[in-house]
Amino acid sequence: MAIDFPNSPTTGDIHTVSGKQWQWDGEKWTAYGVSLNPGVLKVDSGNSRVGINQVAPTVALDVTGSARITGDLTVSGTTVTVDSASVLVKDRVQFEGATANDFETVLLATDPTADRTITLPDATGTVALAGGATTTVTVADTTDTTCFVGLWEDATGDLGPKSDAGITYNAGTGTLTATALAGPLTGNVTGNASGTSGSTTGNAATATALATGRTINGVSFDGSANITVVDSAALPLAGGTLSGTVVAADQIIQRPEIKDYAETVNAIGSIGGGTQSIDLTLGNVVTGTVDTSTTTFTFDNPSADTKACSFTLILTNGGSQTVNWPGTVDWAAATAPTLTTSGVDVLTFITTTGTAGTPVWYGFAAGLAMA
Repeated sequence: MAIDFPNSPTTGDIHTVSGKQWQWDGEKWTAYGVSLNPGVLKVDSGNSRVGINQVAPTVALDVTGSARITGDLTVSGTTVTVDSASVLVKDRVQFEGATANDFETVLLATDPTADRTITLPDATGTVALAGGATTTVTVADTTDTTCFVGLWEDATGDLGPKSDAGITYNAGTGTLTATALAGPLTGNVTGNASGTSGSTTGNAATATALATGRTINGVSFDGSANITVVDSAALPLAGGTLSGTVVAADQIIQRPEIKDYAETVNAIGSIGGGTQSIDLTLGNVVTGTVDTSTTTFTFDNPSADTKACSFTLILTNGGSQTVNWPGTVDWAAATAPTLTTSGVDVLTFITTTGTAGTPVWYGFAAGLAMA
């Protein structure tokens, strides 16, 4: 539709056509106070204002509702006011600083894998950066007699420091006081050391004796003086007399010089026929009398295999009855000696395979018909 405008208008003149207003700006007619419905676009040329969804704009661009800008937004003013609980930013905020140059500070958020919240404290100060430049903190030396030790409940320092009345430090004396300590302790300790486990290493500053003395082999000892311990029951390295049996338990006694020694005699007495054991644990000299009936000897408990073992048998009236020897006895010419019917015969036996599966005993007639 063609619009007829007045000829020779004056700047600021308003012309209305079909409810719409037009204003002469000195060169052309421009829309004045345009309203579009159902959305509202209000151009207030008189006040240089534009309203979107706002019929009475109060600022240069007055928008009610959400707005989308597909491009860069440059704000030349000094203050941006956001009246909202949340501001959505993709991943970074960039600060130019007071000087417009090629250097900026970027606040960058790592791509989160869950909702995260960083809370700024209600305090004035500087935010410390992990991995950034170190900050030197100067702490004045105190002489307070009671200082509380700072404690951190998290190894990464995420939680604020705390203290506990159970551990204090006296700066005047350099003394750390705690109700209990666990682990190794090095240095001087003033006070009582107690507990159910652990150990204390070092010298007590003032102790000169044990709190409770002890007796060592009958001699009292409290640590205040040296003692001499004499064991009256022990044999000295030089001299001395044995007063009881010494059991070597098949162990080696090396390079002894034996003087005036004796051997134990296993005195069987009257054998009385049957089987007679010669038990070598009872002695290596054996005496006995053959009588009544046939006698069969067994040789028992010799020394271990590969060890030499021997014994002497002094037998009375051995020829008065039949005497059977173990089948493992090897006599000279494979023939047992003829024993004396009424008298004493001395026989010697030796083996080095006493505990083998088939031991061999060598038999000798040391003397026949000795009496």
